[in-house]
Amino acid sequence: MKEALEKVLFSHMAEVPEGIPRDDAMRFRLEMRRQLEKQARAARRNGGLDLYLPVLPRGGIFLMASFIVAELPIGRDHTVPPQAVLAQLADEEVPGGTATTVDVAGAPALRRAYRSTPDEEELPTRRVDYVIPVADDPGRWISINFSTPGDGDIDGEFTDVLVELFDAVVGTFKWSYE
Repeated sequence: MKEALEKVLFSHMAEVPEGIPRDDAMRFRLEMRRQLEKQARAARRNGGLDLYLPVLPRGGIFLMASFIVAELPIGRDHTVPPQAVLAQLADEEVPGGTATTVDVAGAPALRRAYRSTPDEEELPTRRVDYVIPVADDPGRWISINFSTPGDGDIDGEFTDVLVELFDAVVGTFKWSYE
């Protein structure tokens, strides 16, 4: 992982965001690496299978967003119908957010959207979680968890666009077995 981060941060990041003085470019890259390593460690600790981070600028903009795919410990000991699991999860309170049943890859899934309550060191973030049963494998579930501070305004138009983009990515999800 460290080698991949080094390659991305130091060979692909010839640019730094507008407003960061050239003299601070190395400090910016080191802070980016620290944040990326922190996210990767947290993902691994929480059962993450995949961590997706946009690390290259798009149109001159560095997108601060990530999503993690993880396997959930639901129904490992005994199989529970997906509708029952989703209904129970939908009934759990989502502070300041919503929980809705949606269709992902031809199966019922749960989508939860909410705002984080950060501690002093963290930025407030918009979060979207999908909980999805694994097709043709009763008792296995995955979650796809998205987080972004957007452009600093978690209720702003730019942040809304990032959430819509994530929903569109999840909307393309398909099961394949190789």
